[in-house]
Amino acid sequence: MSLFNRFLANKVNDGQNVGIDIQNIPNHIAIIMDGNGRWAKKRKLPKILGHREGSNVLKKIVRYCDKIGVKYLTVYAFSTENWKRPEKEVNELMDLLLEKLKNAEKELGGDQAQIKVIGNIKGLTPEIQREIKRVEESTGKNSGICLNIALNYGGRDEIINGIKVLFDDVEKGLIKPDNITEEYFSKKLYTWYLPDPDLLIRTSGEKRHSNFLLWQMAYTEFWYTDVLWPDIDESYIDAAIIEYQKRNRRYGGV
Repeated sequence: MSLFNRFLANKVNDGQNVGIDIQNIPNHIAIIMDGNGRWAKKRKLPKILGHREGSNVLKKIVRYCDKIGVKYLTVYAFSTENWKRPEKEVNELMDLLLEKLKNAEKELGGDQAQIKVIGNIKGLTPEIQREIKRVEESTGKNSGICLNIALNYGGRDEIINGIKVLFDDVEKGLIKPDNITEEYFSKKLYTWYLPDPDLLIRTSGEKRHSNFLLWQMAYTEFWYTDVLWPDIDESYIDAAIIEYQKRNRRYGGV
C-alpha cells in the first residue's frame, strides 16, 4: 500500500476511516512507553521479556514515524525513579539497554535515524556511556528522524541541573539575572537542541506525565490509550495524530 493510500485508510477509535493531514504532522512526538511489565505478567512471563518486546515495538514505531514525516521522537526509557525497582529488574534493563545500544543503528533507529540520549548520563555505567557516545557520533550526520532516548532522566533533575548551569553563566559574567529569558534557560536543558513536543502519547491507561519533560510540555497536546506498550502498532500512532489534528492549539490566546 502506498503512503498516500495509507493516509486515506487510517482507522480511528470510532471505526471510521479518516485520513491524516500530511501538512499537519506533529514535528515532535514524545512517548511514555508504559505497560511492559503488565504485558509480561498477563502472559505469565518474566518481566524482562515484556521490556524486550517493548524495545521491538519501539524499533517499529521509530521507522513508522520517520516514514510519515515526524522530525523528532523522544521516548521515556528509564527514569531517575526507576532505580527504585528491584535490583534484578534494573540489572536486566541495563543489560538490555547495552545490548540495544551496541546495535542501535539497526535495533533502535532506521538507516538514516539520528540517535541521541538525554538525561544524567554520568549516572550510568562506563560501558553504557561509551556506547552512547559511539552511537551519537556514528549517527550524528544522518538526515532522518531524530530519536531521543531519555535514560536516567527526570524532569525535576533536568531543571535543577539547568539552574546550576545558568548560575555558572551568571558567575562568569556571561549574562545578567535581569536578562535571563525562557529561551535562554531552555538552552541549558538536556533538550537544548530540540523543539518542544507537539504531542505526548502515553500507553497503559495511566494519565500523568511522571516527571517527563516538565519544562518542555507547557503546551503539548496529550493523548492516552489503555493499550499496553508491547501491543502498540502503527494504527495507534495514526489515531493519536488524527486526534491531535482535530485540536485547536491556542497557546493561551483566543
